[in-house]
Amino acid sequence: MSIFGKIMSSIFGSSTATAAPAGGAPAGSAPAGSAPAGSAPAAGTSPTATAAAPAQSVDVAPILDAAVAAKKEKLEWRTSIVDLMKALDIDSSLSARKELAKELGYTGDTNDSASMNIWLHKQVMTKLAANGGKLPPEIKH
Repeated sequence: MSIFGKIMSSIFGSSTATAAPAGGAPAGSAPAGSAPAGSAPAAGTSPTATAAAPAQSVDVAPILDAAVAAKKEKLEWRTSIVDLMKALDIDSSLSARKELAKELGYTGDTNDSASMNIWLHKQVMTKLAANGGKLPPEIKH
């Protein structure tokens, strides 16, 4: 699974278990070429609910805030791609971030990690919003 696919699954998959039962489709459809939405682990969803799920919004902040709280360390997921990845138990090493940058089409210098990290965070927030993620208003994407 791609790194961005892992981010999507971690966020949208969590919402399936804790929020809306019909929220399983975004997790199943997020990674390109993955299993169809009907095979997503969303017990009790009907085909109609699954088909309507992509229009539903998933509140990203409570999911990530809970992940940060479980870590018992100060992680600033709202501004840091590294902290966001750490909160979700995803490898946040430079090589993993370079791989994520490649997946998302980064054309800048991957050796300039500060610029790349800022771009990555913005892209991830933009893509979460495009896939039904509801972001806090302070996050400009």
